[in-house]
Amino acid sequence: MSLQSVRGTQDLLPEAQAKHNMIVECARSISARFGFHEMSTPIFEFSEVFKRTLGEASDIVNKEMYTFKDRNGEELTLRPEGTAGIARAFISEGLSQKTPLKLYYAGPMFRYERPQKGRQRQFHQLGAELIGVASPYADVECLTLAFEILRGLKIEAQLEINSIGDPESRARYCESLVKYLTRHHTQLSADSQRRLGLNPLRILDSKDEGDRALLKNAPLISDYYNDTSREFLSTVTNSLQALGLKFHLNPFLVRGLDYYTHCVFEFKSSALGAQDALLSGGRYDQLIETMGGPATPGIGWAAGVERLALLSPLEGVKTRPVAVIPVHGSMEAEAFALCYRLRAAGLTCEIGFSGNLSKRMKRAAGQNSWAAVVVGPDEWARGEVQCKLLDSGEAKILRVEGLEKTLTDLRSDPPQ
Repeated sequence: MSLQSVRGTQDLLPEAQAKHNMIVECARSISARFGFHEMSTPIFEFSEVFKRTLGEASDIVNKEMYTFKDRNGEELTLRPEGTAGIARAFISEGLSQKTPLKLYYAGPMFRYERPQKGRQRQFHQLGAELIGVASPYADVECLTLAFEILRGLKIEAQLEINSIGDPESRARYCESLVKYLTRHHTQLSADSQRRLGLNPLRILDSKDEGDRALLKNAPLISDYYNDTSREFLSTVTNSLQALGLKFHLNPFLVRGLDYYTHCVFEFKSSALGAQDALLSGGRYDQLIETMGGPATPGIGWAAGVERLALLSPLEGVKTRPVAVIPVHGSMEAEAFALCYRLRAAGLTCEIGFSGNLSKRMKRAAGQNSWAAVVVGPDEWARGEVQCKLLDSGEAKILRVEGLEKTLTDLRSDPPQ
């Protein structure tokens, strides 16, 4: 049997891992600038955390969760998304006295779905949550954070936004939508027929061509907004316009999870093909209360790191090393000791392990080293080493004593 990675998973080899790290660090740095604090939740939770929050009608619960029983018979689920775990932590850790909470997270998620470009069964998300603020300006805060992170990654994306209203508006709209769709029940796809009695709003998000054709004549939710819902959306969109941030109102955008209310949104890119969403989220004012906690408003979003990596032209940061090269085997102990000294002083160093001097120098160039320190017996006896600056080709004789400071001073270019 030939061993290989499980379908829907992938190895992050050094170059891909460097870009992955760059994306996460960019988002982490900008989130901190906005006053968001990083936290982590466990990779698996009791299944009820997700079943209760994501909705029994959601595709994640019905089709995509990795659920298993542990040795005690407890039903556990690998986390398919980040918000439910953070809401659970808000309750179990007693965080209600610390609102408003501005939280950032990054880590692996798991969904059983068909692998495709930028979408794996084990994937990585970064996200932000603002908990405890009912004002629409919390939505603006989260949206501007998303805009800034995408700008920092040099990614162009179109923001689509909609409001699914408050519970009163949504109930009135759902009644009208169900009446319309019931008249066309036999023309709906099997998934939409099932959703009609569970969560009719999800039908608006259907990708089935027959469903989409029917929806062209369906009632619009904007016709059912009460004053609260209308003013909430207006405040968000007017604020975005005042900040010069472009968006498109999409009346069919509902998002796939039951816990959303008021504003929902997606940042999309045509470069991703049919699966064009790269950052998505919305407001979830009823989520924490549904889970048994106090009534607490919240809003958040998440982005797939793999999709961001496909779109960002930036490369991962790779610190250029100093190559420490013994001229032959008799000087390896001295070279290793010198390499350790330089690393302890904060310099990135690579040791030349094998091969003749020519091969080791070629390997140093292949590692994008900026300098090669050659340790030879005659120079070492005099307390010296040879140093070649690989960008310019300049050769120097340097003292071993104080070499750490000398190399730090010679390094004038920034890491690449």
